[in-house]
Amino acid sequence: MALTLADLLADPSLGLVLEGGTEPRAEPLRWVAVTELEDPRPFLSGAEVVLTTGLRLGSVAAQRAFVRRVHEAGARAIGFGVGLTHAAVPAGVLAEAAEVGLPVFRVPYAVPFIAIGKRVADALSAATHAGLEELLEAHAVLASALLGAGGLGSLLTGLARMLGTDVVLHQYGARIAGASAPDPVTPLPGAGQGATRRWHRLPIATGLEDRCTLDIAEPYAHAAVVDYAQSLISVELTNQARNRTGTRTAQGQLLADVVHGTLTGTEAAARLAGSGIDTAQRHSVLIVDVAPGRRRALRTLPLPDGWAGVSAGLVDEHLVLVLPTAGAPGPAELSDYLHGAGLPARIGVGGAYTQPNGLRWSYFEARDALRRGRPVNLADRLSLTSLLMTSADVPLADLAAETLAPLEDFDDAHGATLLPTLRHYLDLDGSVGAVATALGLHRNTVRYRLHQVVALTGYDPAVTADRVHLYLALRVRSLG
Repeated sequence: MALTLADLLADPSLGLVLEGGTEPRAEPLRWVAVTELEDPRPFLSGAEVVLTTGLRLGSVAAQRAFVRRVHEAGARAIGFGVGLTHAAVPAGVLAEAAEVGLPVFRVPYAVPFIAIGKRVADALSAATHAGLEELLEAHAVLASALLGAGGLGSLLTGLARMLGTDVVLHQYGARIAGASAPDPVTPLPGAGQGATRRWHRLPIATGLEDRCTLDIAEPYAHAAVVDYAQSLISVELTNQARNRTGTRTAQGQLLADVVHGTLTGTEAAARLAGSGIDTAQRHSVLIVDVAPGRRRALRTLPLPDGWAGVSAGLVDEHLVLVLPTAGAPGPAELSDYLHGAGLPARIGVGGAYTQPNGLRWSYFEARDALRRGRPVNLADRLSLTSLLMTSADVPLADLAAETLAPLEDFDDAHGATLLPTLRHYLDLDGSVGAVATALGLHRNTVRYRLHQVVALTGYDPAVTADRVHLYLALRVRSLG
């Protein structure tokens, strides 16, 4: 423990005597400075004891000026050595010290100044040693907490206990561990109107654009253990991101094999069970798509609270989640989380089915739903498109190319818009009037374009069988 002036005065081996009526404050002494200068301020750093024999303090004015200057430098006290220049502590020193509130103590002639310096230095050394031991013990406690079953949560609990305040870890704008998530300024519970609780936000380096911070509530003064906690958290989150990338890549390959039909039947069920997906239970597939420039974040993005047991894989640069029906979190919650993480996304949601083929169906339903472009897109259940997309044997891409290529070529060559007109016609349930209104055209112009579609493709969108064929081709093309 650091030495205070009261501790120094209480040491019987030194025989120091407090002069005047100013009581010592309970503040630690940082050092001892010995000086005979009239103005020692350039050589003082504050919080020290200034020792002098008053060699140059012959007049009352010089004595008072000396005390004022020592006080201005932030010294804790003046120790005046008697028996050399002065037989007693000068009256000018005591008078000015009383006015500025600076304690003064008498140092007997038989006590060398170096003995006082050694006493303070020994106390500082002991305090430093004790602080290092305490810091090493804290390091061990935090490292053990992190490596234990509690992980980051236990580490933050231990850190909060050491600091005596709340701590929270944020990543991608969301709380991932610690106390309840704070705002930069949070109202104090039970306090009067206008009272607030403030938080210190310390950055955590992870190598990702994840806005990761360690938030510490006031009252808080910087402690060395926080630096170590920051380092531990940084290493842990970096390892988690690396592991997440590996797991999602492997899981994505498994899901891709199931989706593309290269892994089927009992073998698919066994492989999926090994990855935590029991296909005897109903599952639905969610596909998360973000802007192409932000898709790398899907490799490492942690899932929000409540999603820890959800299987996640990377398929075609999309994050694919397989959710059990029982107790599954909602896609709207995931959408809000992604938006808060700075990753505005589209989520396609497939139906809930059993068996590996059910996952295939749900995947293509979710992929089909993505084309709607909303934050959360629910699939049309049992759609013909989804059914055909689950079969790798159906040459859908060839069908779409053969059907639509003549229209695309005509539009490119003549600057026409037959393909958009056909798309609107099918989406608007074959209403010529609705298409004319949507495109700002005359009805006869719409009819003329539809006649051109028939002439170029051989399919008449007014005929049910042909309309289904054209609709399927357009849906397959929209899915890439």
